[in-house]
Amino acid sequence: MGNNIVYAILFLWAKLHAILPMPVLFILSDILYFFIYYVAHYRKKVVRNNLKNSFPDKTKEELLKLERRFYHHFADYIIETIKLAHISQDELLRRANIRNPELVYDLLDKGHTCFIMIMGHYGNWEWFSGATARFEGRATIYQVYRPLNNKAFDRLYIYLRTRFHSFGIKKNDTIRELIRLKQNKTHALLPFLADQTPSKANLHYWTMFLNQESAILTGPERIAKKLDIPIIYADTKKIKRGYYTVDFKLITDNPKETDEFQITENYARMMEQTILRDPAYWLWTHKRWKHKRADHPS
Repeated sequence: MGNNIVYAILFLWAKLHAILPMPVLFILSDILYFFIYYVAHYRKKVVRNNLKNSFPDKTKEELLKLERRFYHHFADYIIETIKLAHISQDELLRRANIRNPELVYDLLDKGHTCFIMIMGHYGNWEWFSGATARFEGRATIYQVYRPLNNKAFDRLYIYLRTRFHSFGIKKNDTIRELIRLKQNKTHALLPFLADQTPSKANLHYWTMFLNQESAILTGPERIAKKLDIPIIYADTKKIKRGYYTVDFKLITDNPKETDEFQITENYARMMEQTILRDPAYWLWTHKRWKHKRADHPS
């Protein structure tokens, strides 16, 4: 009962804010930025440490400017995610545009049915991971997600992410659900956010990423190889406030023929290029480098 009440309050709060037009929401975002950055100092030490280690050649002034731009964007991301509670499908597709869906169509024409789309916490990933209409009925989005500990927030996020006819798959159920989808010849696209820190039990591959030795998630590669599923990278750009694009880039449509960790390394290089194009739009609040290779010898 308690979770239901909390969810009802959260849902009403999100709906009331989401009905506001984007220009008004961006005014609220500016206020939110001031509170997060200057009052709450939300994870400021983590952000500064990440930026300093990732860009050792930048001056203190350059890093400070980048830090403030990130927090401005972070506030926008929060407001834009709330907007999912009311935004129309047409407006969402206009503001978050996949420029080359034909890459998926070509793979479908070749006989593939399931695809893995790997991306990162860059721009607004929430706006790209849920609208099945992007593929004109030719493929359905099945979002892989890790359930939140707070059941009310988890229920709200599931609502926001599945408003536009996509489905959720819990992380631990991914392989089983993919096997089912493939056996049923369901046309399915599975987005993975693959730039987060692996758990201690999954520190299988290390590479240089943003000037630091970094462990990279290998789950998408392992699944793609196991089930022989094409894997695509979603290269995200922020065009201007409230507008994003994605360009699909095929990593491989024959994963079983690739060398071990080749897919993971290609993803790391593509993700790095996306970030370096404008670092302000990556999620620097993550404790991305909490694991050190020296502490985890292979």
